[in-house]
Amino acid sequence: MNYLKNILSLVLPVVLLSACAAGGEGKMKEAPLVKVAEVRQLNLSDTLAYPGKIVSEGDINVAFRVSGPIKKVLVQEGQYVKKGEVLALMDPRDYEVQLSATKAEYEQVRSEAERVIELHKRNSVANKDYDKAVAGLHRIEAKLRAHQNALNDTKLKAPFSGYVQKIFFDDGEMVKAGLPVLSLVSTSVLQVEAYISAADYLKKDCFDTYSCRTGLYPEVSFPLSPAGITRKANLNQLYKMVFTLDKSDSVSLSPGMSVDVNIVCSRTTGSNMYVVPVSSLFSSEDNSFVWLYDENSKAIRKKEVKVSKIRDNGTALVSGELTDGCRVVSAGVNTLKEGQTVRLLKKVSKTNVGGLL
Repeated sequence: MNYLKNILSLVLPVVLLSACAAGGEGKMKEAPLVKVAEVRQLNLSDTLAYPGKIVSEGDINVAFRVSGPIKKVLVQEGQYVKKGEVLALMDPRDYEVQLSATKAEYEQVRSEAERVIELHKRNSVANKDYDKAVAGLHRIEAKLRAHQNALNDTKLKAPFSGYVQKIFFDDGEMVKAGLPVLSLVSTSVLQVEAYISAADYLKKDCFDTYSCRTGLYPEVSFPLSPAGITRKANLNQLYKMVFTLDKSDSVSLSPGMSVDVNIVCSRTTGSNMYVVPVSSLFSSEDNSFVWLYDENSKAIRKKEVKVSKIRDNGTALVSGELTDGCRVVSAGVNTLKEGQTVRLLKKVSKTNVGGLL
């Protein structure tokens, strides 16, 4: 019995060691767990700052379309008016007389033309006389409409709702057609104008977001929408940009206020410049590589990259045959092999700290 115990004491450790070794080999064959990170194409942002000015989208000088003496200006500077409201009246006397004469002429020509047209239907009038009568009727109709419009134009109406900015003439003064009588400004839609340099004009295709601030509300940033840019520089080699101002309903802004316009210009440094974690880099034969993870095969393959810069935030700028959004192994890169199948390390839930659940 003692002899059997001695034999077992010698054999059992060997068997146990063999079993442990066999178990260890099984675990080594299991695909290793790896952590991956997304590759991002490098983007840089520059903020361009320029002084700007708030203007009204509708800021025009209003004028009569006919000439004559002003009978009455019906509004005052600073007054709010609605679209279609009468702003000023011109003395209509001459245009009323003109229209009355034209109406009398129209009745005479119309009567004669109707007689000729009726006779033409009976083949009692030559075609030449018929054509002459019809043409005469059309001319007098056009003349009548023109004189009716002229009389209507003695009332100067607001083309849009807004505020009277300035009045240039008083009652009784003579004005010519097209000469501004007053200026009208609309506050329904505000715009911002800014002038950018030629160097920044060349970056216009990279302009990303736009905003402005005013000293009256320094804590508020107002979004801007680009409305246009001139294609020709002025004498100072500056290009005019116009923006639509998306103002807050709780903030009162008016044309003439100065603002600071900020333009964020996003640009790429090159199609093959990417951001990767520093931990994803490893060296082989004096070259730098990353392990590129294939989503379909769950395998990794080595990709050579050129390191341009190591940044303080734990990332590196590299160039190579990568794509935006591809994934690289970011931990344990020195223990992996080409073509090896790997398993992704699952992210720990914020509600399962330590993976206890």
